[in-house]
Amino acid sequence: MTDADRPILLRDARLLGVDEPRDVLVAGGRIARISARRMLVVPGVPELALDGRTLAPGLWDGHVHFTQWVVKRERVDLAPADSATAAVAIMRAALPTSDARILVGYGFRDALWPDAPSLAALDEIAPDRPLMLISGDLHCGWLNSAAARLYGLTLPEDGMLRETEWIGALGVHDRGAQPGLASYRAAAADAARRGVVGIVEFENQDNATIWPERVAAGVDSLRVEGSVWPERLEEAIGRGLRTGDRLDDAGLISFGRLKIVVDGSLNTRTAFCWAPYPGLDPADPHSYGVQAVSPEQLVGLLRRAHQNGIAPAVHAIGDQANTAVIDAFEGLGIPGIVEHAQLVAAEDFERFGRLGLVASVQPEHAMDDRDVADRHWHGRTDRAFAFRSLHEAGATVHLGSDAPVAPLDPWLAISAAVSRSRDGRDPWHPEQTLPVDLAVSASARGRYTIAEGEVADLVVLDADPLTATATELREMPVAATMLGGRWTWNDLEGGL
Repeated sequence: MTDADRPILLRDARLLGVDEPRDVLVAGGRIARISARRMLVVPGVPELALDGRTLAPGLWDGHVHFTQWVVKRERVDLAPADSATAAVAIMRAALPTSDARILVGYGFRDALWPDAPSLAALDEIAPDRPLMLISGDLHCGWLNSAAARLYGLTLPEDGMLRETEWIGALGVHDRGAQPGLASYRAAAADAARRGVVGIVEFENQDNATIWPERVAAGVDSLRVEGSVWPERLEEAIGRGLRTGDRLDDAGLISFGRLKIVVDGSLNTRTAFCWAPYPGLDPADPHSYGVQAVSPEQLVGLLRRAHQNGIAPAVHAIGDQANTAVIDAFEGLGIPGIVEHAQLVAAEDFERFGRLGLVASVQPEHAMDDRDVADRHWHGRTDRAFAFRSLHEAGATVHLGSDAPVAPLDPWLAISAAVSRSRDGRDPWHPEQTLPVDLAVSASARGRYTIAEGEVADLVVLDADPLTATATELREMPVAATMLGGRWTWNDLEGGL
């Protein structure tokens, strides 16, 4: 008998939205019974007293780049850099502390910097050692000449690569710098400690092969839906893979969706918008952002995937990008997920609902980017990160992190969605807040409470999220996490 098969009776649990405590029997990896307190007697079954703690559905992160999240811990932290000069100083200080062949920093956000990056500045501190600085949104990189020589790249004077050229360079680097399995196990265990039972994986790799191998090697704290990118679509079709297919014996890994990226990002000023970015020539098409995939290409990819049972998830951040994606879904008459949906044209909210689209959003990005949006999307922020408008229009809302862009911690997303505030600042566009019950269910695949017969993916909380403040939500104490009837985290009795 496996751990998941062993029954356990959870006594005195408070379910979300239910006044009186309940007892919950878990057996065979599912919720077998829910009864009034002390009304359920199951001889021989071990019991665990929850003592009035909240028992809720386990949480999902709807958008993760897991390898990037794992390796973030090994990279120089550039988040504190408030200028190009500061970023260079951080890298200079890190040079003698690392013996890595290429020194990699992560997390700079240059949209509000008072000075500009330059190739010369990096070459000055490291003329012969490769340096790679990765932006916090993963959409651009700042390299020195030694790194360009290593990867066979030609750099502009500022040393910056953006979008397609940059993503290709990052992919080459990552293939030669994969972390070990112990790092993946640790990151998955950390997610379980925050109540996470599953992730939607958007790393650009052969997820259908790599993730079952990881589970077999002991990375088994999470369920994973693994996406496929366009360059591997035909291979997936040839293998007969369809969205929802189970890919491993443990039932943790499933084949996910086709991930298509049609534009860039706000911080890199490449999100594809109807209005130009401030200070740029409106006659220059690049001033509106980057259209990475043409409407014709998008329709072709969506049609090919749909015909072969592969559902889509399309990255769209700028309002013109979102319009193009909605047009494609509407023209083909198929459902889908829009990843990010950060800036939406006023007339497109209604179409989200009418077409039954899912808006997969990352509320913590609104807290990270509120000042950037105020500058670069000035006059349009009433429809930026517009979670309530999407919900009220009838869109299904999923919450995620886009880790490593924001931490893999659903409580941060829930808090940001509910409060539109962080670090004591006034709420930013508070009319776009979500009610806490909706934010919780949007982080739990639409589940708000638990029911008999469901898979026992559960989280035990030491506080009630329905009455918690924004700060308390961010710091939500997680006492235990259960995945299919087995504990992946349990601090109720001193650990597992």
